[in-house]
Amino acid sequence: MVAMSNDWIDAEGYRANVGIILVNSDRKLMLGGRIDSKGWQFPQGGMLQGEEPVEAMFRELYEEVGLVEADVEVLGVTSDWLRYELPDKFVRRHSKPLCIGQKQHWFLLRLVSDNDAIRFDRCNQPEFDRVRWVDFWRPVNEVIYFKRRVYARALHELGHSVHPEGLPKRPRWWPRQWTSVFDKDISKSEHESE
Repeated sequence: MVAMSNDWIDAEGYRANVGIILVNSDRKLMLGGRIDSKGWQFPQGGMLQGEEPVEAMFRELYEEVGLVEADVEVLGVTSDWLRYELPDKFVRRHSKPLCIGQKQHWFLLRLVSDNDAIRFDRCNQPEFDRVRWVDFWRPVNEVIYFKRRVYARALHELGHSVHPEGLPKRPRWWPRQWTSVFDKDISKSEHESE
């Protein structure tokens, strides 16, 4: 993550960002495969100075997966910023302003166009070169370790738009430590919103 001159980094060192959870008609979630990497993640990207979250989301949606507003239906957005800190080895100590992590507004979108509307050639430096559609909680396992808590919180908060009957059960194979940490995060965020 290289800080660009028009990135919005707040006084605490968090880069403003949007995350995008794209769901299809089978209630599967889209993961993008990063170019030259085995890594998988949801589309996300930095907000520019003065840009509204929804504007940034549609810009990133187009740049990263080639979709436009007519290709999707907005189902929800997180009520507040979700934050994560970068591990020390990823913090670029010599960049100004210093970025220690990201604060994100997450959007849940339903794909209303065909899958072939997804394209990776809409920007000069594509981040993804492939996609796969996965079960609801799978992205928490696939993403790099320091983003897992944010993924779990975003899915928990927004998932009821896709699963109004109740969120799918968490995988039994999740380590007990994950479940404990995620439960604490969710409990804390629910108390803060009261």
